[in-house]
Amino acid sequence: MENIIFKHFPDLTNIQKKQFSALSDLYFFWNAQINVISRKDMSDFLERHVLHSLGIAKIINFKAGTKVLDVGTGGGFPGIPLAILFPNVDFFLVDSIGKKIKVVRAVAHELGLKNVKMSHDRAENINEKFDFVVSRAVTCMPAFLKWVEGKFSLDCNNVFPNGVLYLKGGDLTEEMSQVIYHHNSFNLSDYFGQDFFETKKVVYVQMV
Repeated sequence: MENIIFKHFPDLTNIQKKQFSALSDLYFFWNAQINVISRKDMSDFLERHVLHSLGIAKIINFKAGTKVLDVGTGGGFPGIPLAILFPNVDFFLVDSIGKKIKVVRAVAHELGLKNVKMSHDRAENINEKFDFVVSRAVTCMPAFLKWVEGKFSLDCNNVFPNGVLYLKGGDLTEEMSQVIYHHNSFNLSDYFGQDFFETKKVVYVQMV
């Protein structure tokens, strides 16, 4: 099954391949103890969680030294797969539910990820500056942007100005009409052929 990742990201190092290959067993183990992923999703874990998270990497190739905040990370998505793919990028994963951060901490430790830190906290309480904030549909976009306003560095070093990269599905027309910032959306079906991605998007919102 790991080939689904290797197929779409053929330039992985041996270390990255080992880390991606270890994800399924790690999450099956932890999910049996602390439910962070829907049980019905576990049979399609690599597609619906790992590959979905990596959709952001089809939109942007983070430069080394980029700082990324993952808000409402749950069990570590999209932050953990992105941290494997971008070992020279710093990821800060936060969630308001402590048991989910316990899983994130264990998985990051088992994988030997040195570029991940995590906190049991709300996004509003994080007082650092970041280049990008990533998330997977934790709430509607206008509410999410209120949580993360003011958390962006003004120094932009990537192909896009600093902002939000949000994984979301369905028709976003009405929701995004309320967003005053410049934004764009990218269809993941352009990159991944599986039916799951038919309505899935990465929404980019420029915040600086």
